[in-house]
Amino acid sequence: MKYHTKKKALILLADGTIFYGKAVGGREGTAVGEVCFNTGMTGYQEIFTDPSYYGQLMVTTNAHIGNYGTHQDEVESDSVKIAGLICKNFSYEYSRPSADQSLLDFLDKNNLLAISDVDTRALVSYIRDNGAMNALISTRVDEIEALKEELKKVPSMEGLELSSKVSTKEPYFYGDENAEFKISALDIGIKKNILRNLAKRGAYIKVYPYNTSFDEMKAWNPDGYFVSNGPGDPEPLTDAIAATKEMIQSNKPLFGICLGHQVLALANGVSTYKMHNGHRGINHPILNLMTGKGEITSQNHGFAVNREETEAHPELEITHTHLNDHTVAGIRMKNKDVFSVQYHPEASPGPHDADYLFDQFFDAIRSAKN
Repeated sequence: MKYHTKKKALILLADGTIFYGKAVGGREGTAVGEVCFNTGMTGYQEIFTDPSYYGQLMVTTNAHIGNYGTHQDEVESDSVKIAGLICKNFSYEYSRPSADQSLLDFLDKNNLLAISDVDTRALVSYIRDNGAMNALISTRVDEIEALKEELKKVPSMEGLELSSKVSTKEPYFYGDENAEFKISALDIGIKKNILRNLAKRGAYIKVYPYNTSFDEMKAWNPDGYFVSNGPGDPEPLTDAIAATKEMIQSNKPLFGICLGHQVLALANGVSTYKMHNGHRGINHPILNLMTGKGEITSQNHGFAVNREETEAHPELEITHTHLNDHTVAGIRMKNKDVFSVQYHPEASPGPHDADYLFDQFFDAIRSAKN
């Protein structure tokens, strides 16, 4: 086992609070973003490459990170999307036979700053009490005043449009071109496993950039529409909201996930708001109000749909609710095949309790075609 010299590092929060740790792998530098935490015990590679986490400093609450290495297929996009990693114990060695490299090598290839040896229990407790906020991580531990000035210049996540940073620049196809169904997907930060789930159910998908007009998506003559997950505040996504309004009017099946769920609500005139902490983890309990059954779900969002406005909307119905705080976790339109959820039914490595939502989408497509 190789001995690793660790440089001193710190986490500076927007309110001036400081936590200390050590730089992973001897890397030096500074990274900024909104600090948030994820409670998942597995799936760190999928988290780090999830476009929905773009621009965020990720605190992992699991005590050990990196102990099973990484694998080239366990990614949700083509690169790391988090701004930086904060953890307690970083494993430089890994023991999984199928892994192709260590987490350190993976982070180095993606030029990501990570710090370990942090009291993550104290940090997470502080974030829970005081809310998600901007922060930075740095090895410049003797330049605190200068770092505070740099942090003041970082924009708030509220009102921040980030889909343009992670969306495809050009339309592309995914799946078998001879598949039974065609789906037009609006990429506002789409995860690869969503595309895998659509394709394995018999769809050929055309994925469009975040600002694509409905007319362009309609020209392909799809059987249904999909609005993806993604990062940032949904309200600035005016093009996506406008396109979604027309998708609804097309009377073809429409499914939205996470940020897509919020965009669908905004397209119906229902507002969204920034949450105190957000939901990030793989064990969030959801109640399906249609069936009365519970689901354990993967979640990653810092904004939510306004419950009171949804309940008062004549054409909307709440289908799922979060059992921890009763936030809106799913909606549908009463007279159209249009629905969305705030969580991730495609979750990799899991849980898979909500797989049925993809089947529900395809059932609606089949019914609409017949």
